[in-house]
Amino acid sequence: MSLRTLILSALLVSTGAAVSAQTASEPATPAVPALSAELDLLPGYRLVWSDEFSSDGLPDPARWSYDTHRNRDGWYNDERQYYAAGRLQNSRVENGHLLIEARAERLERRHFPDWGRQRYTSARLYTKGRQAWTYGFFEVRAKLPCAVGSWPAIWMLPEDATVPWPLSGEIDIMEHVGHVPGEINQTVHTQAYNHLLNTHRTAKFMVPDACNTMHRYQLLWTPDFVLTGIDDQSKFMFRREGNDRTRWPFDRPMHLLLNVAVGGNWGGQRGIDDAAFPARFEIDYVRVYQASPANSGPAT
Repeated sequence: MSLRTLILSALLVSTGAAVSAQTASEPATPAVPALSAELDLLPGYRLVWSDEFSSDGLPDPARWSYDTHRNRDGWYNDERQYYAAGRLQNSRVENGHLLIEARAERLERRHFPDWGRQRYTSARLYTKGRQAWTYGFFEVRAKLPCAVGSWPAIWMLPEDATVPWPLSGEIDIMEHVGHVPGEINQTVHTQAYNHLLNTHRTAKFMVPDACNTMHRYQLLWTPDFVLTGIDDQSKFMFRREGNDRTRWPFDRPMHLLLNVAVGGNWGGQRGIDDAAFPARFEIDYVRVYQASPANSGPAT
């Protein structure tokens, strides 16, 4: 299947099995063709960046850094974790996998000067300042934690931090909350469409073994649409609506984030089960593909 055929098909349909960006009044349509650069269903795309997590120890500092900027003041969404930087208990590569581990524990200010008296620790890794992309196919193979109170995510934010959220835009490739085990959420946020207004565009679907089996969480981002899925099955599409940046800010470099939050307005809706911690987010690989110049073009 040619890349042109895939994109034209994707522009015409959304998956009926998930909540789509279309309105309920629109007719049901066939499934989007499978999403996979690995299977050569996206010809013209090539691997441009990856981490296969082949060396034990702390995550590769050439690829990843740690987001800790809200530790002392407390994190957004009323989350309860402290994000540790370079701490093996919270983020490490082991036996070919990246492990991000949320733990129920208190720290000491003398060892962690930015500690905000949180009762949980975790890690929030991102590629900011190392690598960012505009458009591409992104795939993360991962197994999720299911502890009540855990909130793992694979997502993207703009590299330019001067634009405030949600005008800046956000793409959530995968979110999961432990009190609804196996329910995967894939979402976009913009100024016009975001959860604060209850207008965010999202899909939710069940993956019953998400907490004990590896799955491939996928994003195809082009100048005209965002398409997300799992294991080569497309689940959600968000189409570009003209040039209004309140609706489509997705034309500038974005970086990847991997984290496990604890509690919060969503993750903590049914409390936090301390006895279920540590909660481990296990990632096999992260891969990014982009179209060669001959196979990419401006939005129409």
